[in-house]
Amino acid sequence: MFIQTLITDPIHFFRIVVIVIFSITLHELAHGWAAMSQGDNTPQQTGHLTLNPVVHMGKESIIFLCLMGIAWGQMPVNPSKFRSGKLGNILVSAAGPLSNLALGILFIGMLKFLSNPSLSELFSGEFLYLAAQINLTLFLFNLLPIPPLDGFHVFSEIFPQLKPLQYSQFGVFAMMLLFIIPEFGTGLSDIAHLVMQSALGEESPVS
Repeated sequence: MFIQTLITDPIHFFRIVVIVIFSITLHELAHGWAAMSQGDNTPQQTGHLTLNPVVHMGKESIIFLCLMGIAWGQMPVNPSKFRSGKLGNILVSAAGPLSNLALGILFIGMLKFLSNPSLSELFSGEFLYLAAQINLTLFLFNLLPIPPLDGFHVFSEIFPQLKPLQYSQFGVFAMMLLFIIPEFGTGLSDIAHLVMQSALGEESPVS
């Protein structure tokens, strides 16, 4: 289990916990801001326009993250209030994964400037590399067209014939398979790693 990392490599453990909590918090806030821009004030009414990760993830998710390395978040929205209807649902759903993509690109950009001594004192290259890889992995994972992931809401608006799957056992079964098969998560992480290697060229993380 992931909690064992606390004993074998505590620095790596806390890096992952901090990065995931930060990334999920911004992911959910991106959903909320997009919903507000579409005329839905539900995120504000429910007190979810906050940087408090407990509000977005809940204590259970944070505990599960520390134990198993898996976490989730939520942002209450009301699609019936969206100005643009179908387009609004796509924009709000896509906002979360796109925030992770933006964070991944930001951390890769920061890695490229690590040659600056003052910057390298503030940020560890290994931390930034891990942050970029986790965010790119979250981006890829959330784009999967499986309910209740964001990708499903985007693709089901483009292909309405997928909508009935939202109320079936398909999503539960598919998600169980994803977590039962560790190679799947590793595969997404490997793709993120390859993207980063391509973006960084010959550069490597600096400790």
